[in-house]
Amino acid sequence: MGSPPDTFSGRLALQQRVLPAYRAPLFDLLAQRCAGGLSVFAGQPQADEQIASTDRLQVAQLVKARNRHLFRVGSPFYQCWQPGIVAWLETWQPQALIVEANPRYRSTPTAVRWMHARGRLVLGWGLGAPGLHSPLAGWRRQRRQKFLGRLDGVIAYSQRGAEEYRAVGFPAERVFVAPNAAAPRPVAPPPARPPAFSDRPRVLYVGRLQRRKRLDNLLHACAALPIDLQPRLQIVGDGPARPELEALAQNTYPLAEFTGPRYGVELEATFAEADLFVLPGTGGLAVQQAMSSGLPVVVAEGDGTQDDLVRPGNGWRIPADDLEALKAALLTALADVRRLRQMGAESYRIVAEEANLERMVQVFVEALVSVRTQVKS
Repeated sequence: MGSPPDTFSGRLALQQRVLPAYRAPLFDLLAQRCAGGLSVFAGQPQADEQIASTDRLQVAQLVKARNRHLFRVGSPFYQCWQPGIVAWLETWQPQALIVEANPRYRSTPTAVRWMHARGRLVLGWGLGAPGLHSPLAGWRRQRRQKFLGRLDGVIAYSQRGAEEYRAVGFPAERVFVAPNAAAPRPVAPPPARPPAFSDRPRVLYVGRLQRRKRLDNLLHACAALPIDLQPRLQIVGDGPARPELEALAQNTYPLAEFTGPRYGVELEATFAEADLFVLPGTGGLAVQQAMSSGLPVVVAEGDGTQDDLVRPGNGWRIPADDLEALKAALLTALADVRRLRQMGAESYRIVAEEANLERMVQVFVEALVSVRTQVKS
């Protein structure tokens, strides 16, 4: 077998409903691996989505869409239109298009037809095809099946997502896994940590302070630990739930410290001082940064994107909203410092070798080149 391709030889277009700020480094890096460049078409989120979006890219071209939303994103009835998507393609003239693999975006099929009418590739990119259980489940499954059937290939965020695409009939040889990454490959070694806790262990959370993050469970779980294992809990970030969480901490777990947001060197130092990173609720991009700092992690299971990152060798995946499971994971983690350090070393290895922006971009390039070859043959 030859070496994997370094670049995609043509012009690439990429559609997004919105452009989260954390995706900008990915698209700029991908643009450098496309001989003809990359153009991204993306609009704005709804006001209540609390997505930190960006309106600029450094290397890739950004074309701003004017999203038209029907219903809220969380509704089974949600739809999004992106007028101007064909005009964007006509101007950019890409050899390949990557779209979000979501049938709720009603302008995307028009873009797919435009590309296929010119003999050009279209790949989807998404979380997977999980089971649907709403009253509209049958109709939504049919729409999803029809939409996926129009694509030439699909890139999943995780192995679980890839298995779901295969399970609904997508050809296995055209399904690729690009582990969902938000950070580049670490270049510095992980911080050195002592073989024993010098005082109390340090448990860290970094992210938005929202109810769905279940920081109330984290406070209660820490309070339930034996006195000698109760950690200094640092909660880094801000958000609408901060006042009620601070009040709960004052009554439940006074060892909790709310630092507010931290960035750059200050945040790196906070990771370096910690012994364990915990994400007790859904979502969260700081897991990879924690792993880059050589930290073992405890995360709540969600959409499958954590499955490839968090394994028995480097952490614990617990059921979402399960206080008892969170207590048990904390107790197991903090009771054995030697094992905790070994798990932190494994975290670092995973992000250095398997789950980083560079690897994610490499899979995108491999998928484009592979599917183009399959389609031509």
